[in-house]
Amino acid sequence: MNNKIFAKTVQVISSDGQNLGIMPTSNALQMAMDAGLDLVEINANGQTPIVKIMDYGKFKYEQKKRASEARKKQKSIEMKEVWVKPFIEENDLNIKMKKVLEFLAEGNKVKVSVMTKGSKKVLARGKDAVPELFARILEIIGDRGALESKSKPDERTKSIIVAPAK
Repeated sequence: MNNKIFAKTVQVISSDGQNLGIMPTSNALQMAMDAGLDLVEINANGQTPIVKIMDYGKFKYEQKKRASEARKKQKSIEMKEVWVKPFIEENDLNIKMKKVLEFLAEGNKVKVSVMTKGSKKVLARGKDAVPELFARILEIIGDRGALESKSKPDERTKSIIVAPAK
């Protein structure tokens, strides 16, 4: 910016966007000072750097304002987690699913995890208990959510991630 541009010649763009051509840096700096603006280097790559005559303070302010607007419009999606047991009673499952549906309605992803470690009941009743439970959960969620991913079969804690329906 201004006196920190060390190239001998620069390609100058005026404040209204017109290309003024290639000229010595001192002439371009004098033009910027006469206009009461700054000479800002836009592209230093290439044979001759490209500079623009502009109000640098105003430019930084507008850039900051645009970034702030973009952050306001951005929606962050949170990951919520609900734990269930493999042999959960129907009423308990309905209460948990009510909470899952609330999370999905808010636009959050939900991870439904099943506590299986150390449970001898799972081995006694069969290994189909967890997949059947997940099928029941997905049936309850229906079209309000979509299955995004499942845990690997060899993982100790089984889980599914459900994303809100679009």
